[in-house]
Amino acid sequence: MTPDPPERAARPGRRVRAVRLGPRSVVALALISAIGVMAFGWPLLADSASGLAHSRDAPWLFAALLPMLLAVVVATIADSGLDAKAIAMLGVLAAAGAAMRPLGAGTAGIEPMFFLMVLAGRVLGPGFGFVLGSVAMFASALLTGGVGPWMPFQMLSMGWVSMGAGLLPGPDRLRGRRELALLAGYGAVSAVLYGLVMNLQGWPYIGGMASGVSFVPGDPLPDNLARYLAYCLATSLGWDLPRAAVTVLLTLTLGGTLLKALRRATRRAAFDVPVSFGTPESGAASAGTASQGGAPG
Repeated sequence: MTPDPPERAARPGRRVRAVRLGPRSVVALALISAIGVMAFGWPLLADSASGLAHSRDAPWLFAALLPMLLAVVVATIADSGLDAKAIAMLGVLAAAGAAMRPLGAGTAGIEPMFFLMVLAGRVLGPGFGFVLGSVAMFASALLTGGVGPWMPFQMLSMGWVSMGAGLLPGPDRLRGRRELALLAGYGAVSAVLYGLVMNLQGWPYIGGMASGVSFVPGDPLPDNLARYLAYCLATSLGWDLPRAAVTVLLTLTLGGTLLKALRRATRRAAFDVPVSFGTPESGAASAGTASQGGAPG
């Protein structure tokens, strides 16, 4: 018996992407990433003589702008590549990620959600990973009551984390323990960078406080950068490092099993196999020919 076409099309070791990124999707991702860098880094990137560097409205402007841009990017990717099977997979993984976040959110940085987002992005590709990270963070914010001006920044950051996992070297080059080591290392780095980037979102709000770690509008870049690093050491490093450690531990212990499960589900879904439908006339004609050939002469 010959294997089904989906099984032949999705051989083990061959990367199957749940979402095929077209030119429009790539441009949309590049634009939202560039705007996201500006939204996070404007305190350090803005010229000291510009009005942006001294504006107190910049964080609120970006907080209002990012949700609309994220919606446009997700809609663009969905329009170009998300079919019913991919949407079903997205719903299951986003719900699982949202359910995992309350297990450790707010407790010393224990966030198992990162482990799932990294592995899902690895298996299903960068386009699916970006949408999954954004949607899962949005769902978890609704579940935990964490809705606020920081939410679109969290959605974008988690989208970057999962998308980056999909851009790592393919499984045809790395398998087994080497792949798990790569994912564990990436998970640790991305978990720490997530905290550092999210600090940039909240840091400008404490500007003007009598503190050596607060943002001072218009100050030279080296001075503000030194204050920012001191702010990170004083506020978030105790959460970022445990988050990285939990991600590494879960990846090395459960990563192999989850990768196999995700790849098996991806092969069965056969995202990259085109669906074709025959006309009823051709089917009837084939049936008639078969019945005539089987009749006695």
